Amino acid sequence: MNVSRSSGVLLHPTSLPSPWGVGDVGPWAYRFVDLLAEAGQSFWQVLPLTPVGEHGSPYSPHSLFAGNPLLLSPEGLVRSGFLRTLPEPPQRDPGMVDYPSALRSKDAVIDAAYAFSFENTRGERAYADFCAGNAPWLDDYALYDALSRGYGSPWLDWPEVIRRGEKAALEEQRNKLRPSIDRSKFAQYLFHTQWSGLKSYAKSKGVLMLGDMPFYVLHDSSDIWAHPEFFKVGADGKALFVGGVPPDYFSKTGQRWGNPVYDWVRMEEDGYRWWKSRAARALRLSDFLRLDHFRGYVAYWEIPAASPTAEIGAWVPLPSSFLNELIAAFPDLPFVAEDLGVITDDVRAAISRLGIPGMRVLQFGFDGSPDNPHLPSNHAKNSLVCTGTHDTNTVAGWFANEATPENRGALENYLGRSVTKESVVSEFLEMASGSVADICIFPMQDLLGLGSDARMNDPGTSSGNWRWRVRPEELSEAPFLRLRELTQSNGRG
Repeated sequence: MNVSRSSGVLLHPTSLPSPWGVGDVGPWAYRFVDLLAEAGQSFWQVLPLTPVGEHGSPYSPHSLFAGNPLLLSPEGLVRSGFLRTLPEPPQRDPGMVDYPSALRSKDAVIDAAYAFSFENTRGERAYADFCAGNAPWLDDYALYDALSRGYGSPWLDWPEVIRRGEKAALEEQRNKLRPSIDRSKFAQYLFHTQWSGLKSYAKSKGVLMLGDMPFYVLHDSSDIWAHPEFFKVGADGKALFVGGVPPDYFSKTGQRWGNPVYDWVRMEEDGYRWWKSRAARALRLSDFLRLDHFRGYVAYWEIPAASPTAEIGAWVPLPSSFLNELIAAFPDLPFVAEDLGVITDDVRAAISRLGIPGMRVLQFGFDGSPDNPHLPSNHAKNSLVCTGTHDTNTVAGWFANEATPENRGALENYLGRSVTKESVVSEFLEMASGSVADICIFPMQDLLGLGSDARMNDPGTSSGNWRWRVRPEELSEAPFLRLRELTQSNGRG
């Protein structure tokens, strides 16, 4: 990833304002691009764009290839002629995403668009090209989606012949569920057209998309159902081992994510074709990619499925050929390594070999150690610095609720002055923008100086996450004027 000194903002589209219960790629997304461009920003960082359920986590998607229908803009569908009239929006709480309600309201919008315009759309060349060009994943996903809707349960609970993917049984279901399959493909086409339009608009304004590729996929996903051979699951489809991380900063018992782990021996035998396909798909949606859980690209924490926590497990190394294949498939290496957590010498060596930026998080920098890599004086030029991430508290929330007296003392010693709850956010913004790191990313919550209530995710907890949204009045020019000043004064324009 070869970029000049620059900066950008992290704000997942679900966190944008919208009267539909969840942010989307509608009018406020374009407004946000305009604000970024006016502030001289080079990047809009988003989280994975893959489909989620009522849990809301973009890091446990139902497909690693499909787009998230929640992000469809009803206004955009009307403007593009896919929908006759705009339905009455539900006007949910603008400060929070209500995933069950949002899924229902967007499903109703997709149903209306399908009824109104699918018959005309299916005959168009653009739709045919989309379906043909994405068939390797789209056919599996559309059938999985139709079956999920029909059975109303995870694929592990489907009839055995369908769960096991027996050819005759699946062909029968394709014929039986043709309208539902067509609807799913149509929804993916709508996502493709809307996201491509937004991405092109952003690029015309000098704003590039920094996307995110989750390492694992949800057990109840089209990927594991269609390709169980690439995962460590039994003949019954149940996981033998699951992923996570051992005890660390975020959790005393570690994080047991519950996602089945990959069978890397089988992946290597297949030439990593499936893995390379998913990376290529993600790069069609973004200009650059943050590789989530990069340490898993070298070795991953394998937890026996029966273990209730992540405390029991083992580090399992990946085949050494994997990084060679990654370099060969993507020689420009348009990646950022999320190298947080338990990082060992072999992971550092892999990042160095690839020559891609790692991440530096200011909230992690003030433990009093002069060798802390997150301390601004230790930042590397080829890195991405941020005040916090989607997994951390906001700066204001960290200072008020998590920073120890030692953390505060180390911060004040580094700055050479006292720091208060009124000044801490400004101090962090200045430190991040002034860092030698080539790329600087500001979470939108920190630009607004928001507290813990605006936290996006609290790792290790199972409820209340991924729900925060910025309010319309907060997307004003004031915070972006401040951002423009930071950008210009620190040579990131």
